Amino acid sequence: MQVLLGRRATVDVAVAVAVFLVSGSWILAVTHTATAFFLAAVGAGLAVLGNAAASIFNRRPPQTTAADRVTLLRAVLVACCAATTVPALFIGAAPGMQVVVLGGAAFVLDAVDGAVARMLACASPAGGRLDVQTDASLVLVLSCAAVPVVGPWVLVIGLMWYAFVAAGWFRPQLKRALPVKRTRKVIGAFQPLALLLALTPGFPGGVGTAAVALALMALVASFGKDVVELEQSHHKWTGRHAGAELVK
Repeated sequence: MQVLLGRRATVDVAVAVAVFLVSGSWILAVTHTATAFFLAAVGAGLAVLGNAAASIFNRRPPQTTAADRVTLLRAVLVACCAATTVPALFIGAAPGMQVVVLGGAAFVLDAVDGAVARMLACASPAGGRLDVQTDASLVLVLSCAAVPVVGPWVLVIGLMWYAFVAAGWFRPQLKRALPVKRTRKVIGAFQPLALLLALTPGFPGGVGTAAVALALMALVASFGKDVVELEQSHHKWTGRHAGAELVK
């Protein structure tokens, strides 16, 4: 049974990679991407899918659900978005409407994989991690795409989740699970929305920049609150543990 599950996961990942290679190459060809940028663009997209694949293959046993397949479709869209963004970054220009369409589709689908997981009773912590990693990839790609439009400071939005994960390597208490809060979900959803608005051609530049700045402030406040909450819960737990040891 585990072998069959592993094979299905491998097939799902392979299909996602194949779909990206075909669709991403077509998009790059239609947008007349220079040959010099083509490999870098495809490499950026494969990096996105490689991150998703690693999340799946790190499961024991490796397996995918219907909700995971929706998330993999989102990862393909993010990968195409990344591939489209790279050539624009090389020439220092806004990536155009194609990034908004691809990123917007990935953003909208974020509500679908969760609904599928609940409908088919296949929700799991592993699926949640894949979803969060795909969200983070989308925000990072959109942040990179927004650099020519907003400025390099927008990269802070895309890199903050990765900085939080990296901090967990040195402060294990930051890896503890946090209670689900609607505020955190709203702030998380506002990040890609603000970036998509700023990237939309014809959208007022001042309004788009203000939305991204507001998104950054909200994100800093949210992560800051989470860090404080995790540190406080760690100190409370260690205090109770020490007291229990003294009683023994």
